[in-house]
Amino acid sequence: MTIFSKILAGEIPCHRVYEDAHVLAFLDIGPLSEGHLLVIPKEAKAQLHELSDESAAAIGRVLPRLARAVMSATGCTAYNVLQNNGAMAHQAVMHVHFHIIPKIGSAGLGVGWNAGKLDATHAGELVARMKAALA
Repeated sequence: MTIFSKILAGEIPCHRVYEDAHVLAFLDIGPLSEGHLLVIPKEAKAQLHELSDESAAAIGRVLPRLARAVMSATGCTAYNVLQNNGAMAHQAVMHVHFHIIPKIGSAGLGVGWNAGKLDATHAGELVARMKAALA
């Protein structure tokens, strides 16, 4: 059981911003900036690829509305939406969750981006394997 499962069960309080049948959004207790919001599905799955289509769609429907609410409440004009999958990708709570993190001055998410170069031959191979997986 994760801390998010305990929040969903009402065992741990949270500062609820939004709730519907599939999604809960609440303020992060360790915010990177004012208004840092967590958005979780009520379906208890560790990683995004494990979610049902219904839960994924429910999150997708509310993320833009929640981002607008964060912007309105904080006055920010920039923000990050962050979602990590697996410990190697910095996931700390093994329950799918999205962060909406306002960028206010120097507060917010800092991102390092070590861009590589995409080889055209390798790209074609990757595309073929991904399309096969989608079929």
